[in-house]
Amino acid sequence: MLMKTAAQSLTEQLASRFAERIRNRLLAAGARLPSVRQCAEQQGVSASTVVAAYDQLLAQGLVEARKNRGFFVRDRAVATAFSTPDAINAVANGKAQPHFQPQHNPVNATALIRGMFHGSSDKPQPGMGVFPSDWLETTFMSAAVRRFTGARALQEYSLNYGEPAGDSSLRLALSKKLASINIPAPPEQIITTVGATHALDIASRTLLKAGDYVMVEEPGWAIEFARLNALGMRILPVPRSAAGPDIEVMARYCAVHQPKLFVSVSVFHNPTGYCLTPGSAHRVLQLAGEHNFYVVEDDTYSHLAPDHATRLCALDGLQRTIYVSGFAKILVPGWRVGFMAAPPALVERLLDTKLLATLTTPALLEKALAWCIDQGQLRRHAERIRSRLDVARARSVKLALAHGCTFAAEPAGLFGWVDTGVDTDALAQRMLDEGYLLAPGALFHAARQPSTLMRINFATTQDAAFWKVFARMRG
Repeated sequence: MLMKTAAQSLTEQLASRFAERIRNRLLAAGARLPSVRQCAEQQGVSASTVVAAYDQLLAQGLVEARKNRGFFVRDRAVATAFSTPDAINAVANGKAQPHFQPQHNPVNATALIRGMFHGSSDKPQPGMGVFPSDWLETTFMSAAVRRFTGARALQEYSLNYGEPAGDSSLRLALSKKLASINIPAPPEQIITTVGATHALDIASRTLLKAGDYVMVEEPGWAIEFARLNALGMRILPVPRSAAGPDIEVMARYCAVHQPKLFVSVSVFHNPTGYCLTPGSAHRVLQLAGEHNFYVVEDDTYSHLAPDHATRLCALDGLQRTIYVSGFAKILVPGWRVGFMAAPPALVERLLDTKLLATLTTPALLEKALAWCIDQGQLRRHAERIRSRLDVARARSVKLALAHGCTFAAEPAGLFGWVDTGVDTDALAQRMLDEGYLLAPGALFHAARQPSTLMRINFATTQDAAFWKVFARMRG
């Protein structure tokens, strides 16, 4: 709430609030500010105060005024939108070039990351992509660290770079873990990374060059769109349904554009929660063989899923597939330990890319994690998290439905794909004033488009207080 003080006028406070959001990328380039009347009502100030604040933002070069349309965050690059169904078909059939430069999404994607590091308030955040920290608190993690931080251990594991591919004990533990979900990956086919995102980056930097075509599921992970765009790739959005990716669209892309890579989340897809069906998986692999592209399977949510869930890498046996996962979601976000399992022919190329970027990964943390896996601590911890999440999901779904929302996908996993019935970009800005950071639906598309959808985290939306504020702000 704005309050006039001797140090700062209401105009200055309002201008500062918008300026901070723009600089922190919580307001994207091209985003429209609320109308003068709307802003005055939302902030409890006069229209003249809003006009004066917007004038300050204009003077700072942060916004621009468009005649008869309002005020917009200054847009230094124009993004070409290809995300509507008609546009996707046009690109797939070669009638339009998918030269994506979605400058809006990188802004919003990194804003969500910044929000994870610097919360907008101490309230549970519905837009976050991780479990609350108190869910992840354990006693065995500190015991594991102490085991490998004695004077002798520190000298042995910290005064040299360690093994290029990653600690051998962790790679062996990961090999056994992958075998339990029917993915054949001996330790020599596994490379540890600085989190799963780093593994995805290694794969794309190894297999692609600027200008190459890459298929990515849509809706999809905002950061993946942003990362590939920053590398200069041409993104081909593939509509994702409950069964899996749209095979017909993929086939047309292959015939026209000859993509080099397909990035997929088979299990508990982000943001929908969908899980791949066996039939769809077989068709994707058949297409990969026919058109000579690799599939990167991001299994970030593997710890939440049943072992029998359909995975492309299990069906393919790591021939045209690369498996990526990590431990940030389930165990230790701050440790940034991830890994990839790859076909034998690609391992050395992938390892070279890792070495050029990071030289190696922290052996001490990897050894501690290997011990947690071998002792069964990780498995038991994951079981507890899954049970707790089941309860939270049931509560969150009940509250969402009670407050006028519907689910665009059957609730499953960590995330819910919720239809609010209103523009969630505008709603997200209003919710920021109440201390809540949302993940609006526009984030999850290769090029920005208005959406009434939003992704919610079931672990952080089981509190009725959030939904009461949500209902009030939605109007």
